[in-house]
Amino acid sequence: MSTEQDAATRIPGRPSRFSADHPHYKWVALSNTTLGMLIATINSSIVLISLPAIFNGIGLDPLQPGNVSYLLWMLMGYMLVTAVLVVTLGRLGDIVGRVKIYNMGFLIFTITSVILSVDPMHGGGGALWLIGWRVAQAVGGSMLMANSAAIITDAFPARQRGMALGVNMVAGIAGSFIGLVLGGLLAEWNWRSIFWVNVPIGLIGTVWAYRSLHDTGVRRPARMDWWGNITFAVGLTALLAGITYGIQPYGGHTMGWTNPWVLAGLIGGVAMLVIFCVIESRVAEPMFPLKLFRNASFAGGNAATLLGSIARGGLQFMLIIWLQGIWLPLHGYDYADTPLWAGIYLLPLTVGFLAAGPIAGALSDRYGARLFAAAGFVVMAGSFAGLLLIPTDFSYWVFAVVVFLNGLGGGLFAAPNTSIIMASVPAEARGAASGMRATFQNAGMVLSIGVFFSLMVAGLAGSLPGTLSSGLTAQGVPAANAHQIAQLPPVGTLFAAFLGYNPIQQLLGPDLLGKLPAANAHNLIGREFFPHLISGPFHDGLVVVFTLAIVMSLVAAAASLIRSRTSRTAARD
Repeated sequence: MSTEQDAATRIPGRPSRFSADHPHYKWVALSNTTLGMLIATINSSIVLISLPAIFNGIGLDPLQPGNVSYLLWMLMGYMLVTAVLVVTLGRLGDIVGRVKIYNMGFLIFTITSVILSVDPMHGGGGALWLIGWRVAQAVGGSMLMANSAAIITDAFPARQRGMALGVNMVAGIAGSFIGLVLGGLLAEWNWRSIFWVNVPIGLIGTVWAYRSLHDTGVRRPARMDWWGNITFAVGLTALLAGITYGIQPYGGHTMGWTNPWVLAGLIGGVAMLVIFCVIESRVAEPMFPLKLFRNASFAGGNAATLLGSIARGGLQFMLIIWLQGIWLPLHGYDYADTPLWAGIYLLPLTVGFLAAGPIAGALSDRYGARLFAAAGFVVMAGSFAGLLLIPTDFSYWVFAVVVFLNGLGGGLFAAPNTSIIMASVPAEARGAASGMRATFQNAGMVLSIGVFFSLMVAGLAGSLPGTLSSGLTAQGVPAANAHQIAQLPPVGTLFAAFLGYNPIQQLLGPDLLGKLPAANAHNLIGREFFPHLISGPFHDGLVVVFTLAIVMSLVAAAASLIRSRTSRTAARD
């Protein structure tokens, strides 16, 4: 680099190594955006594993029917906002500068982490404080997610782009796995610490981003597509909220698919998204450039992203239920300790992902991305089949191998899939494309809540009532009471297992328990009765859930192999 060039690009008071054309700048950009993706995605799953500690901390009984909505919004609020906003913020980055939006995201994320950690209220008010500020935090997380891949794509040459995106995406998706372990550890100490942990990382990342990152990509003045933004936000929010609320019982049914509000959300959401597509096809500068989907590689890559995200999200929920509600109590762990140990026992999933991700990203630069992406989904499909074959009360080393393979498959496809998407768009659309990819990924996580919980509830509805009734009567519970309890919606039992609770004591009540022989009452509220009771019906539900996950993974593998006409003439991706 010449002295003239260095002087031209150096910002006063800033070391020259942070100059945009310095040979090391690309590594500065990669390391900061990787930190941003990691913190944003850890935060989506750290709450997932910590919900029992959070509910205890704010004095809220998660098993009360009226509190299910709080639980759902704590789960989906962050993911829903990121799914809705990432395209808008990616597009805004294309217009005003990707680094400017990214840096602001780091700052918002850090400030809201502080506010979340000092929740001053209890009960429903405390839950609403957390939900509301999690939504605000998601705005900052969306800014980070929407622009990180575009900043990396701008900074790296094509020959290294797959490797760089691989590191970034591995950090992003690995964050959702790391959050499970970190949340279990921190929640054991203090539930507020799951938000404290963001603060020092956020401060370092914010200062570093403002000091070192530069906009090096193509930027052009343009107008914001306000009607497109509004119809997309309203439509996607209504659709995803309707799917999520469909798992709650309504009108004597085990689920809420006949609820007028759920139907309004589903039908209205789809109608609004249709209007959104019409608007986007007619405006001069659309938020969501539908013409990008004319490229088969872009369309196939995003389809694979969506399917893989749904399958991965469903896997997390099912494994947490399996460990916290069944396997750990059967192996002598107190319910209060199950979040921590569930995170620890899921470490092979994270290790598999971290082992394969960076390697797949680097090798895809050399040998092409499609085969790696497709192979990753095939490995994931095989791991889902393995989870179907092992018993509910499994031998841990078998379980560890199977979930390691699932993480390995996820690592194989993550970076190559992102490389396929980002390489298929022109430079000026990278921010929008990055946001669109993140939208499909985050929407898939929200969809997984509705899809997989609905399938699990449907599976439980067939066998749980009979199992619950016969199990209770065998312990001396009067047949009428046992039958009444058995007819309760299975979603309550499912959430109890998800949160690591034994609901039998609450279902029976102190009066009924007091009339039973002491040995029977002790057995009913002990560690083993409830896990033994639901293990059979739960496995019936797993068959439905993981069969769909296998199908999704194989379809995603096929979508990853789709080539555009231009890419067919290239020697490699």
